Amino acid sequence: MRQDLTPFEALELAVAIAGGQSATARLCKVSQAAVWKWLQSGKRLPAEQVLTVSSATGVSPHLLRPDIYPLSLVIEEPDYTEECGPVLSTRVDPVVCDHPAKAQRKDIA
Repeated sequence: MRQDLTPFEALELAVAIAGGQSATARLCKVSQAAVWKWLQSGKRLPAEQVLTVSSATGVSPHLLRPDIYPLSLVIEEPDYTEECGPVLSTRVDPVVCDHPAKAQRKDIA
């Protein structure tokens, strides 16, 4: 996928991949008119919809909203050539945590 798309172009692409404005609206649980307004006004995809649209269409959150998801947040692949420390545990049994009861203040009745 091209990485030089503007947020508006990325939104257009995501809508096309989703199957159109109505399909995108159903995906985002908004009206088709809301999606139309996003496209006609040239506004960006609302922040609360970015991850939904991204996961459904494969269009990167960075392309849809670079102001919220900058490239600096992209996790790089680990360098497997580096030597790692020893594995601390290979145990896979679940661990139950019992939190101690909070101490009550004695000076308050």
